[in-house]
Amino acid sequence: MSNSTSILNKTSSSAEGFGASLVRLIRLLWADKFAFFAVLFLLIVLVCALIGPALLDYEATRQNLRGRNSVPFDLAKDWLYFLGGDQLGRPLLARIIVAAQNTMMVAAGAVLVSMIVGAILGLISGYSRGRLGQVIPRLADVIMSFPSLLLAVIVLYMLDPSVSNIVIVLAITRIPLYLRTTRAEILEVRERMFVQAAKVIGASDFRIIFRHMLPVIFPTIMTIATLDFGFVMLAESALSFLGIGIQAPEITWGLMVSQGRPYLMTAWWLSFWLGLAIVMTTLSLNLLSNWLRVVLDPQQRWRLEIGGTKNG
Repeated sequence: MSNSTSILNKTSSSAEGFGASLVRLIRLLWADKFAFFAVLFLLIVLVCALIGPALLDYEATRQNLRGRNSVPFDLAKDWLYFLGGDQLGRPLLARIIVAAQNTMMVAAGAVLVSMIVGAILGLISGYSRGRLGQVIPRLADVIMSFPSLLLAVIVLYMLDPSVSNIVIVLAITRIPLYLRTTRAEILEVRERMFVQAAKVIGASDFRIIFRHMLPVIFPTIMTIATLDFGFVMLAESALSFLGIGIQAPEITWGLMVSQGRPYLMTAWWLSFWLGLAIVMTTLSLNLLSNWLRVVLDPQQRWRLEIGGTKNG
């Protein structure tokens, strides 16, 4: 009986602790209004990417030649045509929502792969004092010697422009960013007292790197990843715009911008709404990255805490 009571007490205390942390996080977010509305917009994009194709996939691909290049804000038509129709009469609103999944999938996959690989290589090269610490940074130099977009164009021109290939190519081009940043941070952290103390008590290198050093630099990595998400999304859109990204019948925001380019003079809305979605998402990611940089820095967090207290 006492064991079950203690388990219930621990569960309730952990739930209360999670609730308090969530309330505190919301207050910090509300203290920065730009970041707050940026998060709201990103949540809307995330919901569209997760459930949009399941609900609107048929509407996004169904052609209606009578509604070719339908003008936006025409209340006489169905609500899906609120943003207009494309060159085949398909509703732009439905296509924007459905295309969000591929766009976010490519960007998230490339950022996740490059962050994991680059951070691990950076941790090893920064902590190692031998030859390994000198060889790994040269890998980043080799990749950075080629312009990232040009490298992606060359590789995708030779390979099938599928989602997986685009993710791999974009991830490879972004690995040096995480590798060099992580290595620079580790070179400074490894000289701190707590690392030396861990060595003295006999902690293994694996434990020192991943248990003691990684949590210190993790906020920096997450801030860069949030910022890099927008860059990768723009790179994917550029590749699709050039015609070597994801191919029809699959759709992404960049591909839809490319498809609307011939109609810019007669039906500007075919590309405008997609460009606006890309700009708003990238801007929201930049605002969120700036908020994360402040929140994860104890020396600057007090500014948001004071602002959250006043607003509360």
